[in-house]
Amino acid sequence: MLFNDDDTNLHGSYLLIGQDLSDLSADELHERIQLCEDEMKRSQQELSGKGDSRAAAEALFRAI
Repeated sequence: MLFNDDDTNLHGSYLLIGQDLSDLSADELHERIQLCEDEMKRSQQELSGKGDSRAAAEALFRAI
């Protein structure tokens, strides 16, 4: 989930983009960075899969 009503609680698997970081502890900031890195990897994997699907579709149309 990207947004949560309790935006002061970093525990859980969401990030609030633009959140005020000044109230977060060092541990919470480390956790936030890890969540960002994990989400980036997940997004990159999804993007890669979409590129593979597009390449397959283009190859199919070239074959026709």
